[in-house]
Amino acid sequence: MHRPALLLFLALLFALAPQAAAKGRYFDLPPLPDPALYGNRLLNRSAEKNGVKPALFSHWLHRAKYTCRVCHVELGFNMELGTTEITEARNQHGEYCGACHDGKEAFGHTPDNCDRCHTGDLTAGADKFNAFAVTMPRTSYGNNIDWVKAVKEGKLQPKRTLLANPPQAIAYDKDLKLDAGWTMIPPAFFSHADHNLWLDCANCHPDIFNVKKKTTAHFSMRYNLDGKFCGLCHLRVSFPLDDCDRCHPAMH
Repeated sequence: MHRPALLLFLALLFALAPQAAAKGRYFDLPPLPDPALYGNRLLNRSAEKNGVKPALFSHWLHRAKYTCRVCHVELGFNMELGTTEITEARNQHGEYCGACHDGKEAFGHTPDNCDRCHTGDLTAGADKFNAFAVTMPRTSYGNNIDWVKAVKEGKLQPKRTLLANPPQAIAYDKDLKLDAGWTMIPPAFFSHADHNLWLDCANCHPDIFNVKKKTTAHFSMRYNLDGKFCGLCHLRVSFPLDDCDRCHPAMH
């Protein structure tokens, strides 16, 4: 190979190497389940200890009707699995699942309904998901549904609150440009407008991210993959980190 051609080849190789690494050859991206199972969680903090099967919670089924903030702000569910002290007694008193599963908003906590949640099976409801998914905007990762686009196109109109007199939402739609720590990796862009369709400011601030830009310590891909920062949602529920160019649009 002639020297100019060799130099050009090496330049291209070094230019593309960081992006290739970021797309999974360097980072240990977790394997993705079948789209119908993505976002499904088994709630087993105390179920088996009390002689019942773990309860299946399907995020897709609930996202079709409610925004994330309903459960993770108003109803007090923590973002991390197994850290919310859900009990049958509290559900029966209208807390947690019982806020909706009261026999009016959704099926109630009665003995004949136990098996509807306590399946112990992550695959339950896959056929129902597949029928729903074909009506939604498509994407290539996670459960293959573009949930933001679904709301923007009016295909979904999820409830934002269960409160009779909810507080006024804060209007904030600023995009943030986040420069990558690696040379040749293009910047990421964070859309407040897209996240505000589903979330509340309190979901992220101040516990996960500081409010002031560039003051969150250790914010990097490594920690995202440990389930921190963006990875708290974008590993198992929201579109996964494999979908690099959703945040890094200049990445190829």
